[in-house]
Amino acid sequence: MRPKGEVHLALLAAAQALATPERGATLRELAAASCVGLQAARHTVGYLSKSGALVVARTRRVPYRNKPVAEWVPAQPVTSAAPQPAAHALAGVLATWHASPVSTPQSPKPHTDSA
Repeated sequence: MRPKGEVHLALLAAAQALATPERGATLRELAAASCVGLQAARHTVGYLSKSGALVVARTRRVPYRNKPVAEWVPAQPVTSAAPQPAAHALAGVLATWHASPVSTPQSPKPHTDSA
């Protein structure tokens, strides 16, 4: 997997800095705050949306466009108190495997020719 690029990191940082509980950042606001061109921001925000790093919180009206624009906010990571079933199963297997005694290899019996 490739490392995240400068535009990706700058847009995520801008989204985190501009997001408030009552308002998110528009694409233009993200581009301006991160010092990224509008075309590069539009392209990268699309990928950030597909990967789940940014989500549309709501839409709002702006003077420069007839349609409402999306307000982008960073996605909140899902944190749960209970471990996931697969992680719990793996932890159990690893604990059992670690606790099992180590078997020592048997020394081979000397071979005798009965011929």
